[in-house]
Amino acid sequence: MAEEIKLLEKYILAKCCRPSLRDDIVGYFSYDDFIKIHRRDCANVKKAEPDRLVQLEWDRILKKEEFTPEEDYGQLDDTDFIILQHHLDYGVDYSLMVAKITRLGKQTVFDSHKKLRDFKLLKRVEPVMIRYRKGVVDNKWIKHRNHTYYQLTAKGEKYLAYSFSKK
Repeated sequence: MAEEIKLLEKYILAKCCRPSLRDDIVGYFSYDDFIKIHRRDCANVKKAEPDRLVQLEWDRILKKEEFTPEEDYGQLDDTDFIILQHHLDYGVDYSLMVAKITRLGKQTVFDSHKKLRDFKLLKRVEPVMIRYRKGVVDNKWIKHRNHTYYQLTAKGEKYLAYSFSKK
């Protein structure tokens, strides 16, 4: 599935090289008043008139989407954001390990995980193969059935990003 790239007005993606967010890019002033975004290594750019090329960075031409959290955002506290950040940093994890790493109380983490799941900021992950963390058992995989694992949702990522933008 191709990534969706939302650009500011007057910018369009070139169809010849189909640039992605991972590519170095350059702009080309076209005759139709648009700046066409090309990969820097595109063959068409190498043949283009140098005077019509413009240096570009993705962060300057991407459309920034305004995000407004739902009412439940006001019910989150610092502990909830610590746990959301933990899941952003470590990915899939379970309450006891989150408590150990964050040095929060076990019951505090259990309660916060329930609340974050109810708000759809975290989702439960079905029992899967989980790789042990470095220093526990190297290169070993184990299937945990006795723990409930949680993973950050897209909504959780947006809430976390929003909280950082407000600091």
